[in-house]
Amino acid sequence: MAQLPLDGIRVLDLSTVLAAPVTATFLGDFGADVVKVEEPGRGDFTRGPAAGARSPYWAQEARNKKSVTLDLRTEQGQDLVRKLVPHFDVVITNYRPPTLEKWGLDPESLQTLAPGAVLVYVTGYGLTGPYRDRGSFDRTASAFAGLTYVTGDPDRAPVRSGYSTIDYMAAYLGAFSVVTALYHRDTAGGGGQVIDLALYEAGFRASEDALTSYATTGAVRERLGNRNPQIVPASDFTTSDGRRISVHAGTDALFGRLCALMGTPELASAPEYRTRAARAEHADALYATVAGWAAAHTADDLTKMLSDADIPASPLMSIADIAADPHYRERGTLVTVTDPDYGELPMVAPLPRMSKTPGSIRSTGPALGAHNTEIYRELLGLSAETVAALGADGVI
Repeated sequence: MAQLPLDGIRVLDLSTVLAAPVTATFLGDFGADVVKVEEPGRGDFTRGPAAGARSPYWAQEARNKKSVTLDLRTEQGQDLVRKLVPHFDVVITNYRPPTLEKWGLDPESLQTLAPGAVLVYVTGYGLTGPYRDRGSFDRTASAFAGLTYVTGDPDRAPVRSGYSTIDYMAAYLGAFSVVTALYHRDTAGGGGQVIDLALYEAGFRASEDALTSYATTGAVRERLGNRNPQIVPASDFTTSDGRRISVHAGTDALFGRLCALMGTPELASAPEYRTRAARAEHADALYATVAGWAAAHTADDLTKMLSDADIPASPLMSIADIAADPHYRERGTLVTVTDPDYGELPMVAPLPRMSKTPGSIRSTGPALGAHNTEIYRELLGLSAETVAALGADGVI
């Protein structure tokens, strides 16, 4: 196998659920040697409800990682962490600041132990500010970032995204920041540094012009459902087979193609639809026309018709649709790996695709504590007796 771009980079994953450990997963996909610290006897939350289990979720999100057990709540466990940290280029954690300080994992303490390390803190509200001590998960981060407020139909209560969108956005931002910091360290001799990433910040960065528009006009973005008030037509429509299809024909050129495809080319030059502003003003009537046309076709037929006319469109895909879709497999967005418990298991491929240094899945999520001997005896040089005693005491 060709050398991966992050070969030689060691990552200590001192985190759980979900943005911080996935940050480590992304780095592992591209060759980093990731060691995940887990609670003895129980393991990480994503393992599933049974202690030490290997859920399909774990198989994917803990891929390319090694597992060691360590009770961070004990003084012996904290002492082991202090021994581990200097061996790693990157340390990732997501505990709240008071806990970090209590356990000696705060930035000042870790920088003293490993001045050349990149220290990543993915916390709910960041290491500073009046809310620094509060906890957060994807749901609450989405609420705080303003994402939940603008999501849903205008006549209904807001809804959260169906996926942990904020967690994964934060993980990509975290991985990007790690690579940036390593580049600075290794090419400019800049040494290590602290990355302070609040979970909500990833969602807030995706807020488009909501803030600048509010600052200049006082307008507060509200829920708009599937429509964009400035880009018409661009929405989702129900097809004859009861499915939904997303269509974007909001530019003048795309709208002209849509009108021709619908058999109503005259609409493109009609005064009420000729310009983007006019279409926005007469959106309800136009959407009624497009919806009536869409309802006469199946989702698959409509997608092909629109795509052949060079109009962006896609059915709303369920995970069953995705699993069966040829594009996902032929492109390699979805890959199948062999897992010791689940056999041939499909999962999301390492992303993004890179022509010279692609990522790889070298192993799926490990068994709990599978690498205790390798890390504690070979890396730290502890004796077999010491490791056995730590296990007997519940420290590892």
